[in-house]
Amino acid sequence: MAADRAAGIGVDPHLPPASGGAQREVRQAWAAYAVSQAGSGVGAGALPLVAILTLDASDWQVSLLAAVAGVAGAVTIMPLGPWLEFHRKRPAMISADVLRCVALLSVPVAAWLDKLTFGQLCAVAAAQTVGTIGSSAASTAFLKHLVPAARLTAINSRWETTTWTASTAGPPVGGLLVSRFGALATVLVDAASFAASAVFLARIRQPEPRPAAPRQGRHSVWEMTAGWRHIAAHPVLRRLFAHALIFGGCIVASTPLIAVLMLRGLGFRPAEYGLALGLPCAAGVLGSLVAPRIIARTGLMRVLLVAGAARCLWMGIIPLAPGTPAGLAMIVSADTALLFAAGVFNPAFATYRMHATADGYLARVAAAWAVSGKIAQPAMIAAGGLAAALLGARTALLLLAAVLLATIVILPWQAWPRTRRAASTGTADAPRSETPA
Repeated sequence: MAADRAAGIGVDPHLPPASGGAQREVRQAWAAYAVSQAGSGVGAGALPLVAILTLDASDWQVSLLAAVAGVAGAVTIMPLGPWLEFHRKRPAMISADVLRCVALLSVPVAAWLDKLTFGQLCAVAAAQTVGTIGSSAASTAFLKHLVPAARLTAINSRWETTTWTASTAGPPVGGLLVSRFGALATVLVDAASFAASAVFLARIRQPEPRPAAPRQGRHSVWEMTAGWRHIAAHPVLRRLFAHALIFGGCIVASTPLIAVLMLRGLGFRPAEYGLALGLPCAAGVLGSLVAPRIIARTGLMRVLLVAGAARCLWMGIIPLAPGTPAGLAMIVSADTALLFAAGVFNPAFATYRMHATADGYLARVAAAWAVSGKIAQPAMIAAGGLAAALLGARTALLLLAAVLLATIVILPWQAWPRTRRAASTGTADAPRSETPA
């Protein structure tokens, strides 16, 4: 598979980096990511908790907090996309960590001074969104140049495992801290994690390549929208983009509906709901751990397509479950299968997007992807809530499951035979650059 090896696809994921120095730099980058993810896991839901417990915010205000953060963050990050693309990525990542740290620290300080307001919480939530999208966009481009191509799958798998582990272990730890010290404690932990991440990033000494320069005569709006145009010009990325938007929207829309179904419709206890919510996350960790080996054996595109389809098959089981121990087992099993497939898919997708996106566009493509998700997901949540109000949570979940099944068709199945030809003829599906004006 000469073409796959040349692209860093389907090779041994355990190949060592080019040098011990490069390996140290990767460890520093991973430590920065791990500590910030751990803090975010502990601080998951911290701002809504502060709004409820400290400001006695209404249900409408809590919902508004999430909506304002998503929209404001998405609007703000659009003009920052080109700036991230045309500047060095590590200082941008450090700045994003500092922004999030300072914004979060302002919450306990204002609370202790009895000056905390709901408007400040909205501003902090928006800053968190901007920092998260900006850091993610910059780190995608940064990792592509920091990590040898042969190790991208393994590194993306390590990042994915870290995310799943933090998402699994962080919220229970955060819950204990809230019950013992109050919601502000988790805000402080989250802020400290971003400060530690900035320190780890500052210790990376490997110089970055010179960033791409903006094209002469191009309007700023052209540069801001270049990420979307680059996605639209690539046949595989275009289909993956559409599939990802719908999949992510269905998953976030299903979360509150599953809670309503289990706690109200099926009569499960909160402890049983917590078990169904937390136990399947271990499958995501397992999937991310085995992903490099599966990709090395079967090829990146095959894993991308099969795992992408597999994660869409299981939601329909959940609304069919009865309110019995067997029904609880059905829900846990379905969510476990879904998250295992997602754990395998995500590193494969991250690696493919790095390879398929031309240099000089990766930060804007990643930002466009994240911004689109921030806009699409609230719309899907609203649609799911409306369907539940009209038809009930069970029927709304069945509709979401049907939409997920339909998205399997959107996946870029036309790339499957191309992968076989690449293996036999020594050609590869070269990334397309942006379609010229």
